[in-house]
Amino acid sequence: MAESKSLRIAYGEALAELGAENDKIVVLDADLSNATMTNRFSAVYPDRFFDFGIAEANMACAAAGFAHEGLIPFISTFALFGAGRAYEQIRNSIAYVNANVKFGFSHSGLCVGEDGGSHQSIEDIALMRVMPNMTIFVPCDAVEVRKAVRAAAAIEGPVYIRVARPVCECFTDESTPFVPGKANIMREGGDVAIIAMGLMVAEALKAADLLAAEGIRATVVNMHTVKPLDEDAVLSVAEKCGAVVTAEEHSVIGGLGSAVAEVLAGRSGAKFARVGIEDRFGQSGTPAELFADYGLTAENIAENARRLVK
Repeated sequence: MAESKSLRIAYGEALAELGAENDKIVVLDADLSNATMTNRFSAVYPDRFFDFGIAEANMACAAAGFAHEGLIPFISTFALFGAGRAYEQIRNSIAYVNANVKFGFSHSGLCVGEDGGSHQSIEDIALMRVMPNMTIFVPCDAVEVRKAVRAAAAIEGPVYIRVARPVCECFTDESTPFVPGKANIMREGGDVAIIAMGLMVAEALKAADLLAAEGIRATVVNMHTVKPLDEDAVLSVAEKCGAVVTAEEHSVIGGLGSAVAEVLAGRSGAKFARVGIEDRFGQSGTPAELFADYGLTAENIAENARRLVK
């Protein structure tokens, strides 16, 4: 049976493992270590863990200082507070100078659930993607989170890892490649391509099963790196299939769908549709209820694919 684990727990475990191998790793948190799971790191390396309280902007500036001294800081908070509250400091003190800071922002997207729209970050990728020098990883399961943490530490410059809250089944394994900027083809098909990120990769695979029952063959692409986007993979599946659907737990404005559309525009005649959050805020509810209400489901992905194919 496949392992099931919360992505945020995998993030905390990966930090602790990395800390054992590299004494340059330091971790900063904003009074949320029990939620972001950076407490896994602080328990074993308390002298390299710094809690800044509810002060994300200050934490970002301090992280830049750590980086300038040759350390590799990972800073963690909820995605809404990190990408939102500390935006100016991330832009000017980190991205602008290409400081070697890593962001592990948890509780992203609608899957925060009952915390409601005030805590559901639906625009964080758009905010971070527009910054020069920023790399963005959106892992699909706990195995990929661990790989993303290690890849981030190896990159010189700012990296954003978007970490989800729920417990999810792992459908990748240690042999599955994780190369920054290189998409993974999870399934091959010639009728439609489904390009997904994060928690929506699992829904994309389910959608492919639904379509296969109708004789529609879908290619499923795990776009774990949103920036730099694998443009070659996008153009290749668009040419092969002639129809592309993107799927994301994020606003359709500025996220994965926008990034793929930017690649296709002027270079491909493929039909195109986006599945994501349609220009509205989140609301309180269970993750399952919210995903259904916002159309973040295998059924909706499949319906968009059918529409393009037929």
